[in-house]
Amino acid sequence: MAATGVLPFVRGVDLSGNDFKGGYFPEHVKAMTSLRWLKLNRTGLCYLPEELAALQKLEHLSVSHNSLTTLHGELSGLPCLRAIVARANSLKNSGVPDDIFQLDDLSVLDLSYNQLTECPRELENAKNMLVLNLGHNSIDTIPNQLFINLTDLLYLDLSDNKLESLPPQMRRLVHLQTLILNNNPLLHAQLRQLPAMTALQTLHLRNTQRTQSNLPTSLEGLVNLADVDLSCNDLSRVPECLYTLGSLRRLNLSSNQITELSLCIDQWTQLETLNLSRNQLTSLPSAICKLTKLKKMYLNSNKLDFDGIPSGIGKLINLEEFMAANNNLELIPESLCRCSKLRKLVLNKNRLVTLPEAIHFLTDVEILDVRENPNLVMPPKPADRSSEWYNIDFSLQNQLRLAGASPATVAAAAAGSSTKDPLARKMRLRRRKDSAQDDQAKQVLKGMSDVAQEKNKKIEESGEAKAPDLKTRRWDQGLEKPQLDYSEFFSEDVGQLPGICVWQIENFVPTLVDEAFHGKFYEADCYIVLKTFLDENGSLNWEIYYWIGQEATLDKKACSAIHAVNLRNYLGAECRSIREEMGDESEEFLQVFDNDISYIEGGTASGFFTVEDTQYVTRLYRVYGKKNVKLEPVALKGTSLDPRTPRIPASSGWCGKATSPGPSPAASTPGACSASRPPK
Repeated sequence: MAATGVLPFVRGVDLSGNDFKGGYFPEHVKAMTSLRWLKLNRTGLCYLPEELAALQKLEHLSVSHNSLTTLHGELSGLPCLRAIVARANSLKNSGVPDDIFQLDDLSVLDLSYNQLTECPRELENAKNMLVLNLGHNSIDTIPNQLFINLTDLLYLDLSDNKLESLPPQMRRLVHLQTLILNNNPLLHAQLRQLPAMTALQTLHLRNTQRTQSNLPTSLEGLVNLADVDLSCNDLSRVPECLYTLGSLRRLNLSSNQITELSLCIDQWTQLETLNLSRNQLTSLPSAICKLTKLKKMYLNSNKLDFDGIPSGIGKLINLEEFMAANNNLELIPESLCRCSKLRKLVLNKNRLVTLPEAIHFLTDVEILDVRENPNLVMPPKPADRSSEWYNIDFSLQNQLRLAGASPATVAAAAAGSSTKDPLARKMRLRRRKDSAQDDQAKQVLKGMSDVAQEKNKKIEESGEAKAPDLKTRRWDQGLEKPQLDYSEFFSEDVGQLPGICVWQIENFVPTLVDEAFHGKFYEADCYIVLKTFLDENGSLNWEIYYWIGQEATLDKKACSAIHAVNLRNYLGAECRSIREEMGDESEEFLQVFDNDISYIEGGTASGFFTVEDTQYVTRLYRVYGKKNVKLEPVALKGTSLDPRTPRIPASSGWCGKATSPGPSPAASTPGACSASRPPK
């Protein structure tokens, strides 16, 4: 090739994987004067070849995975050098020359997986640095002046070092997009620099001793943050600062001590990957079903049972991977089988008894792991193989099971008319026995009716006057049914103009909610929502919903349903009132509030009367007088018993620790307490 004269025109060469241990290096490389990039990875180099000095146009040099102990040589004489990648060598502090940081175009430096104990000297002079990787070394401090000049950094990796603190000057890195600090003992670092890094997109804080107290209170300004890793820390709950990250796409909270999730997780509308493995979760909130863009969910090694997975999980239409191994699951919701894009379903090491029959319709599943479920019985495939979609099981045995029937009843229904099934035979015998008992009851009733008819005949024959009305009245006919005037609850113009009205059930009656609070629902309350709109013909039309909170009491639930129906009658509407439950709202209901609803803890008091214990108040009275005994209230303290109190008659005394539920001492009598002389 040298004889052809093409070497001066070569722009890039990859010599990785060759053996240059014995000091041999191709001398023809120095003839490649136009070389722009050179890769010498895994070549056994112990020092930089002298031939590099001739490559004056070299921009990218990669010497990773070698045995280099120093970078001293000809690097500082390469004026166009932009990137130096020397990861996985044996470089120490003295092996990094200071003069390479005088190169004007140096923008990429990778010294990871070496033996550095401090940052390279003069590193702060590399003002055009964009990518800096010092991970997997033994660096324990970062100089304060390092980030004064490196303000254009886009990527910074300081992971797997011995850092205990970070310089406050890091807040100057306003262009930084990726920050990796994994595996550093940063227990006392408050990370107050983070809110200033407004361009941050990736933040990895794995195993950095994060707790609720050493994280920023707010990360609201990080509108571009999409990837957060807080795994292997000491978090007992999801940090509040994460709920404001609307652009979050990947969140890793595995290997913590999280016991529950807040309903605020519905703010992560862009989330695609959620890892909550190795925590203490017993259930998932229903709000997780609103993360419709979620593709991967990892819940391994928690304490989830059947009730822990919300029934609305089928709304996650983009879900591709669901992993819940090593939990306490006995069944999984049938709605999970509606996630038609599911490719990986891992449920090993649980207590599964069976799987939904609809599991057979997940045609895209590539991995189904149900190992180590000793009691698992796989469901049979449906007989109708031509069905394209399986939604609800209308079989008799399934309906009986949902209604809470005994296993014997369900088994008998499944057995059908087979005469060989002993369970079916028992059920038939039981039905015969029940029918025999019904016949006996009919005979008793017939006998009682005959006795009554004979008695009436005797009364008529004897000519006795018949009572004007011997017919008994129903128990509820004597009750007075109060007529409610709904004009007191609903104004005359309600439902006459397009818009939305919301009422909150308070003390059995609906109370109008201010427009500023529309879409904000208390968990322990119930609401009525009226949407008024014009149809295609320009006529008024209505939609009426009543919303039930998860913690609402029985009186609020009943009143919301009743008042919703009466609102419909009040308007003369033909629509039906629609029930909406917290966490499982329909798409139509969410569209009323533009898919922007939130839940608030608490609620108004129940309208039912509650019995409270009587509160007794301790009082102290001074009793005095001979003929007219009087009581005088005094302060409840020791000094009130002082015998030196002036003008105490000989017949006066003290009534100690008198208790009374009443507010007035005037109702007391001298005989209500025993009087004694004060001590001398």
